[in-house]
Amino acid sequence: MPTVGSVEKRIFKVEGVRAKFMQNGKNVRSDKEIPTQYGIKRMLKNSASVSDLIRIRLKPQFPGFDFVVIKNDGHQASGQTKLYTVRDTYLEN
Repeated sequence: MPTVGSVEKRIFKVEGVRAKFMQNGKNVRSDKEIPTQYGIKRMLKNSASVSDLIRIRLKPQFPGFDFVVIKNDGHQASGQTKLYTVRDTYLEN
């Protein structure tokens, strides 16, 4: 079974953003095992928002978890932020 850390790396590889697994308002340990790997193969459109990514892709595949998307500076991206804006933060440095 994959770990949360390996799934987070896979999400970054596919989607180009860092998504963190959350439960009860706390970050889930990266060594926790979960039943499935991230199964999506193509990134969501740049015009989609952070909340779209969470609602359409992450929550259906990983029920019971909440998610936050982190920009390169370590701050959380708000739900209405477009994915291209978050992705661009990783390119700036």
